Amino acid sequence: MQVHTALNQLPAFKKAIITIGTFDGVHNGHKQVLHALKSTAQSVGGESVLITFDPHPRKVVSSAILGIRLLNTLEEKKKLLEKEGIDHLVIVPFTEKFANLSATEYIEEFLVAHFHPHTIIMGHDHQFGRNRQGNYALLASKAEQFGYLLKEIPKQVVEDITISSTKIREHLSRAAIAAANQLLGYPFFFSGRVVHGNKIGRTLGYPTANLKIEDPEKIVPGNGIYAVYARPEGSDHLFKGMMSIGFRPTVDGKSRVIEVNIFEFDREIYDELLEVHMVAYLREEKKYESLQGLIEQLGKDKQNSLQVL
Repeated sequence: MQVHTALNQLPAFKKAIITIGTFDGVHNGHKQVLHALKSTAQSVGGESVLITFDPHPRKVVSSAILGIRLLNTLEEKKKLLEKEGIDHLVIVPFTEKFANLSATEYIEEFLVAHFHPHTIIMGHDHQFGRNRQGNYALLASKAEQFGYLLKEIPKQVVEDITISSTKIREHLSRAAIAAANQLLGYPFFFSGRVVHGNKIGRTLGYPTANLKIEDPEKIVPGNGIYAVYARPEGSDHLFKGMMSIGFRPTVDGKSRVIEVNIFEFDREIYDELLEVHMVAYLREEKKYESLQGLIEQLGKDKQNSLQVL
């Protein structure tokens, strides 16, 4: 998959089959669209081109910036789309100037001028251009003039994508990781920078990597103890482990932290990125009367994690 970030440096696509969207989560619902994109490109000997935006359009056109909680960072989305076998990913800088293109300008100066599409695959209710004035009907009215075909994503598929995205976020916020993963089609994952903590886990016999998620828009699942796989930066190996998200009520209970205990691993990884794949929810946070009680529970958590993993 080729990744493009500059509209003025795009290659001359061969019979570009394009679709447009945020594709947050690249989940099972999206895969029907990706299948249509790839199969259409294959049938005409063309190239599949997925167009997405950065930052998220709502950050530019909406005042509800704090409400954005994304399933994927841009880098994570790239990884997922790479696995799907898309030929080209075009990341369009979403600026106020771009947002203010009229619907006609969006078609003529953006879609046609830069992509010369053979086929545009789009949902019937897709809106674009300033004040979201453009729609499927406008694209259809311009199809003959600009020589592209228009293929509609079925209404049910569009609704499934929206519903799935909402449900996934809800499941994650409630720590229902199994339900979220089923809709995603893969274990939910994130990356965090390993930062220095208070080293309490080490004294308990379970040293942990304290993680700081650097993208404030990335959704963080609900509190609890999880079975996970962890991949240190630069490694191809997924290590088994367990993770706690929460306030550590037995220790201090003051701030929310993410801690990962990686099994069979003893390398220092401070300041490195750690990728965590969440497999199963084990239990909720609990305050223990003593550190010994916590240590005993951690032993049980490790055994439960190993069984799951």
